[in-house]
Amino acid sequence: MSYDSVTATDVDPRAPGMHFLRDALDCENLGITLVEADDGWDGMEHDHAEDGQEEVYLLVDGSATLTVDGETVDLEPGDAVRVDGSDTRSLSFGADDSRMVIAGAP
Repeated sequence: MSYDSVTATDVDPRAPGMHFLRDALDCENLGITLVEADDGWDGMEHDHAEDGQEEVYLLVDGSATLTVDGETVDLEPGDAVRVDGSDTRSLSFGADDSRMVIAGAP
């Protein structure tokens, strides 16, 4: 088969509101995550310096703030931000029923 498919919300969350789809889609390199969050949801600060994974954050609904190496980026639906693997990043949401797609690969 040349493709795999999954319904994101059928994948058990590995963290509150975070559906990691890499394994369910049998991806070799690409990681993709659906985040469904309410106002006040805060993610942990992290980087991908060891694996070199860059990530793209695409806000679909709601509002979010992405902090990259101490710089704050406010996001509205439709906004996308790419982050280098070596940069620290943390994410927080400012509206109920926010949805974001995060894609990453080395």
